[in-house]
Amino acid sequence: MNDVLQYKDYLASLRYSTEDEVFYGKILGIDDLVSFEGSSVKELKKAFQEAVEDYIETCKQIGKEPNKTYKGTFNVRVGADVHRDAALYAAMQNISLNDFVKTAINFALVNKEGINKFLHR
Repeated sequence: MNDVLQYKDYLASLRYSTEDEVFYGKILGIDDLVSFEGSSVKELKKAFQEAVEDYIETCKQIGKEPNKTYKGTFNVRVGADVHRDAALYAAMQNISLNDFVKTAINFALVNKEGINKFLHR
């Protein structure tokens, strides 16, 4: 199941509350918290689109960049064995561990279909 909606260049995570009997979500990839809800999938999609439009308009009005700014750095936690194996492989290829990880991420993004099959087996 894909618990993500897309509208324009925005993505949203989705959930369902059995207690409240409502679908709800929040826009991803922005610095602000923008949430929305609907009692049906159709209402949820409409609410998401309205939330995106409202967010874009609000950002214009206050002169703010709507998208999250990514620094290009992040910490990744892997097991000690994976860390060792990756470092040794990178050394054998005469590249840095950082370059190896960047290459692996780029490879995964270019080969999304194959990666998705691997992740969802």
